[in-house]
Amino acid sequence: MTADNGSADRLALADWRRRLAQLYGEVRERAATDPRSAWDHWRATRDALYRTHPQSPVPVAGRGAFRARYWPYDPGLRFDVDVALADPNGTPDASPIAGLSLLMSTGAALEFTKIGEIRIPFPDRPRTLALFWMAGYAGGLFLPFRDATNGAATYGAGRYLLDTAKGADLGGDLNAGRLIIDFNFAFQPSCAFDPRWSCPLAPPENRLDVAIEAGERLG
Repeated sequence: MTADNGSADRLALADWRRRLAQLYGEVRERAATDPRSAWDHWRATRDALYRTHPQSPVPVAGRGAFRARYWPYDPGLRFDVDVALADPNGTPDASPIAGLSLLMSTGAALEFTKIGEIRIPFPDRPRTLALFWMAGYAGGLFLPFRDATNGAATYGAGRYLLDTAKGADLGGDLNAGRLIIDFNFAFQPSCAFDPRWSCPLAPPENRLDVAIEAGERLG
């Protein structure tokens, strides 16, 4: 997110969200039978948007030649996980971290609520990530993470897995309380491309002690 520069930017932002929501809808449909094909489609469409759309986080001068870099697809890093809700019974203010503030790359902290946790069954041992709800802006699920690639192969402050305010939603079974988590779809926040963007940063509790060599990486 960045400063509002008027009506034209608002229309462009609405179109950006629409296109990303459409892309992730196509990803969810394809991934039901062929996750690798869905990933290929995500990369190609996303790269085209980053090259051509006025709301691209890539600076204008670099858009025409932009090509994102990704690790090869790893089917072992796609998971269907339970969400352990912080407030499973819907009790008001039961969450232990309601009104949590996450630091931003620039500017004031942004308010979130921790709504639960997911447990990722990595081969050596499971690890837990906190799942957040964005209190302001457009709302939505938000799942940032850090790992041992940060600062070298990936943006130093982490990457995102889910950001449903902008359409980044890999799906899941609502009735069963489950989400699809696929690290192959991990992406850099906008501030990784241009510091004029202000992005929420992954908190210390979402720091993984392993290198996640999947998803988008730096050039």
